[in-house]
Amino acid sequence: MKAIVYTQHGLPIDDAEALQDIELPAPLPGARDLLVRVKAVSVNPVDTKIRAGVAVTEPRVLGWDAAGIVEAVGAEVTLFQPGDEVFYAGAINRPGSNSELQLVDERIVGRKPASLDWAQSAAVPLTAITAWELLFDRLGVAQGGGEGKTLLIVGAAGGVGSMLVQLARQLTGLTVIGTASREETQQWVGAMGAHHVIDHRQSLAEELVRVGVPMVDYVASLTHTEQHFAQLIDVMVPQGHIAVIDDPATLDVVPLKLKSLAFHWELMFTRSLFTTADMIRQHQLLNEVASLIDNGVLKTTLAEQFGTISAENLRRAHQLVESGRSCGKVVLAGF
Repeated sequence: MKAIVYTQHGLPIDDAEALQDIELPAPLPGARDLLVRVKAVSVNPVDTKIRAGVAVTEPRVLGWDAAGIVEAVGAEVTLFQPGDEVFYAGAINRPGSNSELQLVDERIVGRKPASLDWAQSAAVPLTAITAWELLFDRLGVAQGGGEGKTLLIVGAAGGVGSMLVQLARQLTGLTVIGTASREETQQWVGAMGAHHVIDHRQSLAEELVRVGVPMVDYVASLTHTEQHFAQLIDVMVPQGHIAVIDDPATLDVVPLKLKSLAFHWELMFTRSLFTTADMIRQHQLLNEVASLIDNGVLKTTLAEQFGTISAENLRRAHQLVESGRSCGKVVLAGF
């Protein structure tokens, strides 16, 4: 099967060896596995971080977002059958989606939204799972709840932010404030449904006062947490909650004590990494997301399509994601 791999970490993305086209043997499904023929993929920051920083001793397939068709199933599979159209983010400790065929545990797979094409569907899974778990599991906001409270999303134009804005606006009563620094990204965040958009290059306290919300109850810090952390603490109400998904080198959480602030990490791979008892929850929430999309409540966050799934096009996509100037998701479709 065709696959795109990296064989040496740390190469700059404009190096032709950073990602390479190769042929690999087709994998065989384990007991709970689906063998999926991949139709489209999207690129996330995790792809670029692993390519840049994780050493390998053999070719590694990246990619943690896909939509495709189930080609075969393992002996203990009960949720899907060959021919089903699915979407999923996969597991970080298994080969990724940048290949014609991929194995993925059925418990972290959902049905593809019927109203979306392959590319539109591939833009959704990782960010939807991350945003859903952050909002409802980590911050503890109840669906339909949050009336009278506020959520500040730092980095709201990115993939996770784009989905988090929608979930918070559509499924809760929260006032949603997103940050973005450029005119086009500010417009994008507004189009996703944020009540207010502020500029994180400016003083967050002053920007919040400008939109009439001087203090916030919940914070989702999706990028550059180290840069904003002290400001975030200042603008949070006592006994508020902050959730983080990026990779700060260090964070001093001691200043959280005075306000009794709660700090949460979100990593959507945790359930699959540790085969948690509630691992099937990701299957359930992806199905719920698919229904919300098909009912017009949520929409895909696809922003750019970079052509077919190849090393050349994936290098371009990685380069855009690494630039920090993308909004929404960049997708590739077909081999």
